[in-house]
Amino acid sequence: MANVKLAIIYYSSTGTNYQMAQYAADAAREMGADVKVLKVPELAPPEAIASNPAWQAHHDTTRDVPMASAADVEWADAIIFSVPTRFGNVPSQFKQFMDTLGGLWAQGKTANKVVSAMSSAQNPHGGQEATILALYTSMYHWGTIIAAPGFTDASAYTSGGNPYGTSVTAREDGVIDEGTIAAIKHQARRTVTVAQWIKAGQAQ
Repeated sequence: MANVKLAIIYYSSTGTNYQMAQYAADAAREMGADVKVLKVPELAPPEAIASNPAWQAHHDTTRDVPMASAADVEWADAIIFSVPTRFGNVPSQFKQFMDTLGGLWAQGKTANKVVSAMSSAQNPHGGQEATILALYTSMYHWGTIIAAPGFTDASAYTSGGNPYGTSVTAREDGVIDEGTIAAIKHQARRTVTVAQWIKAGQAQ
């Protein structure tokens, strides 16, 4: 059976979700998945980015990360989304990208993909769960198969206990703790595993 094709699509202003995407990619590649790490386009004006040194620095250092496209979504067997929370919902940058995919959805090309999601905020109760659930609502419309981590691994208990998807509490130093890294990697492995099951079933 061919390797699972995994698109990890993220939005990150200061780097937390970029790191999360990279940890997920590492775990998925260890399982033999073909992985693309992709960012959604930045919509903020240059002056807004420049007003935050961390935002500007991350924007500059990730210029070469490929932009996500409808073709990438169509290519993927599985998708992991990683986005920060904005008032308990996804960022406008991510929503704008999603709104470009109506044509793909209308052709039935989003159906049966395996999807999982992660989020971050500046405090433990900053809206991560609500953000992931809001994203999953769109995925129900897509006809995807959601691979939430649940409590299928002990890392859930060392990373805040979010069964919907890994949640990161962003720190000023930008460091993600080891317990949360373990949860990210487990979620990626679980997503690839579920996608393998789906591919095997479709091949029968």
